Amino acid sequence: MNSYVNMGVGAFLGTVFVLMSVSIASEGIFHSETPEKEGFAIIAEEGSSEAAGGAAEEAEVDIKPLLAGADAAAGATVFKKCASCHTSEKGGPNKVGPNLWGVVDRPIASHEGFSYSAGMKTFAEANKTWTYDHLSFFIEAPKKHVPGTAMGFAGVKKPDERANLIAWMREQADSPVALPDASAAATPATEGDAAKPATETAPAQ
Repeated sequence: MNSYVNMGVGAFLGTVFVLMSVSIASEGIFHSETPEKEGFAIIAEEGSSEAAGGAAEEAEVDIKPLLAGADAAAGATVFKKCASCHTSEKGGPNKVGPNLWGVVDRPIASHEGFSYSAGMKTFAEANKTWTYDHLSFFIEAPKKHVPGTAMGFAGVKKPDERANLIAWMREQADSPVALPDASAAATPATEGDAAKPATETAPAQ
């Protein structure tokens, strides 16, 4: 009996010895000294995120100089982005957005038979007609320039595409409105309105 106990104790002590040997050997192999100097110091400058946000916000482009050289035929292609919500032919029906025949220089929120959003009606109180500036700003970012509009269109961000689109829209009228003076400054929305110039190119609601 004593021999079995001795064998068990011996096996236990042998196992402990092996485990301690492995632990000591591993420590010696994988141990690394703490460097005297840090390899890299990463310092985040205060206000960097704010600067990045400001840089990302692009300045609004005055559309008038671009209209002089705009390609109305190319604008017809751009209008396909709007066609699911608007018609452009004379006497065309209202869809999700109002019919856009004669929209350039048309009184805002005035198309017969269309139910405009409260945001668009408010915008119309301070900005009477769809000028070229209003159209450009609204087509670029509808909800930014007319807060409260029901129009869910993301906008046409490229200035040249907007110019082509507006040039084509201008032609969809009995008497196309004269092109604007390219030297005149863009006119933002009236201060009392919470928005900037708008348009009715994608669902202007």
